[in-house]
Amino acid sequence: MDRPYWLEEEAPPFTDIALDGADVEIIGAGITGCSCALTLAQAGKRVRVVDWRGIAQGASGRNGGFAGRGGAARYDVACDTYGHEAARELWSRTEHELARIEELGGDSFRRTGTLRLAGDDKEREEMRAEFEALRDDGFACEWRDELPPLLASHFRGAIFHSRDGALQPARFVRRLAGAAAEAGAELRTGVRVESLDDLTAENVVIATDGSGRGLVPELDDAVWPARGQVIATEPLTERLFECPHSARYGFDYWHQLPDNRIVLGGFRDFSILAEMTDEEAITDEIQGALDEFLVELLGAMPGIEHRWAGIFGLTQDLLPLVGPVPGRDWTWVAAGYSGHGNVLGFLCGRLVANAILGERSAARALRPGAASTTRESVGRPGRRFRARRARSRDPGWRGRSSRTR
Repeated sequence: MDRPYWLEEEAPPFTDIALDGADVEIIGAGITGCSCALTLAQAGKRVRVVDWRGIAQGASGRNGGFAGRGGAARYDVACDTYGHEAARELWSRTEHELARIEELGGDSFRRTGTLRLAGDDKEREEMRAEFEALRDDGFACEWRDELPPLLASHFRGAIFHSRDGALQPARFVRRLAGAAAEAGAELRTGVRVESLDDLTAENVVIATDGSGRGLVPELDDAVWPARGQVIATEPLTERLFECPHSARYGFDYWHQLPDNRIVLGGFRDFSILAEMTDEEAITDEIQGALDEFLVELLGAMPGIEHRWAGIFGLTQDLLPLVGPVPGRDWTWVAAGYSGHGNVLGFLCGRLVANAILGERSAARALRPGAASTTRESVGRPGRRFRARRARSRDPGWRGRSSRTR
């Protein structure tokens, strides 16, 4: 029961390559590491990916399967917090990434749109402000006052994001890994990296999101592990939901797969301090909340075939840390997606790869204060580390994330 539904699918064989040496070693065989490896290998670099478990065995195979544009903060809040141009650039970039995911993903991605639901009048008011900000900047979205009967008694309106989609995340990451191997990358699993001194490549990329603590103390202070718990039902007899849904500021999220089973996750705010952990285990409290929500939503309890947990990385400002690690020559990081790693991880892995390759636009994007994506999607982890360490003592940040899935 603790095995994710996504990992039940048999993994395809990969081209077996053993390099004598590597130009770049990547820690983490999830979406970030495999995206980075594919870009580098296609450019002719000798790339080795190492992971102590296997391809997509971490957060990339243990999430809820959402693929949406933007970041963890609401769009209007992001505009106020990060700057209007920076927020707009982030949303545009992630929207373009969805097109790339669709192109590479085949049947692992479905362009379904997503529906974000307001749980009460206060959330409705805030969502309405986000909708107007998105609409004013030309992002495709629809406001929906009328909801299907199954939802109308529980929710107070919704935003439909038509460009978003649903992902079979393990299948997609395995395809990235297969393409990277075909391009010449070595995929080495069952390897636990205890220290960066164990690696010999000129460039090292840390692509572990909320895992991998202990490798770089500065990152441990800046990226905090959080646990998300998910369940998957048996296939239902009827079709109830055509797209992924999220509600209650993203703390609840679910969708119905093509075979009619429902994948449901969330409710970590019911025990927020306990869920700030890197222990990959399910708990009675959160699992009970998931079961109760299913009964409330469906009117009866379906059979549950899978229950699992996954660890993701949270940051103080809900933005990833992406770029060179200060004071550590040729060490790079791409982590801390605050529950949005399916799209942001794919983007950030390629950004780091392009910066390693010397691409000027990527290097500019990785500088703090750059005019393009600046710190909201590719901010370099530098002086902000010290500020974040001070702010991390304030627990008030918890719960401000709009969507974690």
